[in-house]
Amino acid sequence: MPGFKLTRSMAAIAVTTATLLTTALPTQANTLAQVEQQKVLRVAIDLNAPPFGMKNSDLKAVGSDVETAELLAKDLGVKLEIVPTTQANRIPFLLTNKADIVVSSLSITPQRKEVVDFSVPYAAIQSVIAAPATEDIKSMADLKGKTVVTARGTTNDANVTKLAPAGTNIVRFEDDATAMTAVTSGRAHIYSGAPAIINSLNKNLEKQGSKPLDIKVVMATAMLGVGVAKNNPELLQKIDELIRQDLKNGKLNTIYKKYHGTDLPADVMAGAK
Repeated sequence: MPGFKLTRSMAAIAVTTATLLTTALPTQANTLAQVEQQKVLRVAIDLNAPPFGMKNSDLKAVGSDVETAELLAKDLGVKLEIVPTTQANRIPFLLTNKADIVVSSLSITPQRKEVVDFSVPYAAIQSVIAAPATEDIKSMADLKGKTVVTARGTTNDANVTKLAPAGTNIVRFEDDATAMTAVTSGRAHIYSGAPAIINSLNKNLEKQGSKPLDIKVVMATAMLGVGVAKNNPELLQKIDELIRQDLKNGKLNTIYKKYHGTDLPADVMAGAK
């Protein structure tokens, strides 16, 4: 597949460069006092990552992250302003004061903790490899010589980069929507993503009469947190307080179940205590 090949060394250089650029950016997001004074909460959300963020037939922003952001803004008594972003730009948008917080399927990782602070988990996400039933994939080792598509800058990207064997051709797109199009158009058929994204992809495949993808390997299960700029402790503390409140009253579980078809994991619900 012309234009799809990306070597491991090239990927490593790209990741390193992106990390250096990100850590060099200034931290200037609004404080809690500024958010309350302006009566607006600017939230970075990727609207091309169903079912976390997307647009419906009326072009209205919907999804579990969208409703979570709406809930937090309502709890704060302020207006929600969605700042559309991509997976790769979620943290840079926060660090350049384009957003006050990030609610965008942002997995809590040690590397990201060096750049931003995280709230207590409000949801969770698995990172999986999916492919047609006919593909003989039982472990990551079976990806050698195969092409895998994923969204750039995501945990799924990081996991497949780390765990796939040498000889795996990893193709990175700017967001999940573009990566999904590569599968529905027949340009690729192995996907590194989240189960909810695979479900959405399968609906599109079934509509066009194509075979759906099965989950072959679970690479990791990650907690999702709200990203807050460092040196902004009052805002972080308030977001933590609201998340614990909405876990305890069941509102976050209702949102998650609506879009993901299952209750929040026990590890997430434990945050309500």
